[in-house]
Amino acid sequence: MPALTGLLWLIGYWLVGEVVIYLSGLPVSSGVVGMLLLCATLAVIGRVPDSLAAAAQPLIALLAMLIMPGVVGVFFILDELAGQWLAILVALLLGTLLSVVTTLWLLKRLMGSHAH
Repeated sequence: MPALTGLLWLIGYWLVGEVVIYLSGLPVSSGVVGMLLLCATLAVIGRVPDSLAAAAQPLIALLAMLIMPGVVGVFFILDELAGQWLAILVALLLGTLLSVVTTLWLLKRLMGSHAH
C-alpha cells in the first residue's frame, strides 16, 4: 500500500505540472515541471516519505527504458541537427553537470545526519 500512496504523489505532481503548463503556456514538459515542484517540496520538508521511496525505487530500475524512446527519436531528425553539434554538445555537458551537482546536493540535504 505505501507504493500506491507514493505513486499517487508522483501522479499528483505530474498533474500539477500539467496545470502549470496549461495556464502559463511554458514550452516545457509537464513532467519536468512536476518533478521540479516535487524536488522543491522534498527540499522544504527535508526528507523523502517512505511511500514515495517505495514507489520510486522500481521506476529507477526502469529509467533506461523510460528514456529510450526520446533517444531513439533523435535518429529520425539527424539531418535537422547537422549544424547544431556544438550547441548540442555544450547543452549535454552542461545539463549533465548540473544534473549531477543538483542530485548530489539534494541527496546530501535529504540524507542529513543519516550520511554517516
